[in-house]
Amino acid sequence: MPSPATRLSSYPPLNAQVHTPRLSLLGATDELLERLVPTVRRGVATAPPWPFDDPMSLYKDSPEREWSWLRAVWAGRGRVTDSFWRLYFVVVVDGEPVGMQDLVGTDFASFGTVHTFSWLDPDLRGRGLGKEMRQAVLQLAFDGIGARYAGSDAFFDNHASNRVSQALGYERNGNDWDTRRGEPAEIHRWRLTREQWSKNRRDDIELVGVAECLPVLGIHPSA
Repeated sequence: MPSPATRLSSYPPLNAQVHTPRLSLLGATDELLERLVPTVRRGVATAPPWPFDDPMSLYKDSPEREWSWLRAVWAGRGRVTDSFWRLYFVVVVDGEPVGMQDLVGTDFASFGTVHTFSWLDPDLRGRGLGKEMRQAVLQLAFDGIGARYAGSDAFFDNHASNRVSQALGYERNGNDWDTRRGEPAEIHRWRLTREQWSKNRRDDIELVGVAECLPVLGIHPSA
C-alpha cells in the first residue's frame, strides 16, 4: 500500500484515498495520470467484446488516444456543479498504477444516487481486482459520501463487469441501448441499495481525506 502523499493538494478531491488489503484508490493527480499513460498507449480495450460506449477516447489511435484521455480527465475534474460531479481515482497495486475507478454523482442532493466506471490494465484482469476496486469505491460512496443507491451499467457481453455487479448484491434494473465503435449494443443496468450493500459491508477498507471533499461536491451532511 503506498504511503499517503507528503504534499497535499489545495483541491481536496485529489487528496482522497481508499485503501483495501489488495489495492488503493488515489485521487487522480497529474503525476499519477502520467504514470498511467504507458498503459493507455498500449491499449486498454484491444479486442471484442468492446467494453466502452461511444464516444470513448480509449478507442482512438495512439497518440490521440492518450491526449484525448488526459483531456477528458482534466475536463471532468473541473466540471463540478450541484447537478453533476465525477471523482477520478487511479488504482494502485503494489505501488504501481494499473487502472482507474471513477465515482459519478448526478443530482446527488436530490436522489443520493451514484454510478461507477472503471478500467484495468488488460494484463491484470481475471485476478479479482475488478471486484476489489468496486468494493472500494462502494465503501467510499455509502460510508464516506452517504449515497442511498449505486448504479452500474455494462454491455450484455461484458461478462466480467456483470458478474461483479451480481456478486456484490446488485439487482437488475432494466436494459438500454448504446453504441460502441459505431454499432448498437444492449446495455444491462444494475442497482444496489444501501441496505443491500450493508449486508456484505467490509470492515477492512480505509477511507482517507473524504470528509474534506464533501463541501467541494456540494454535500453538507446534517449534524
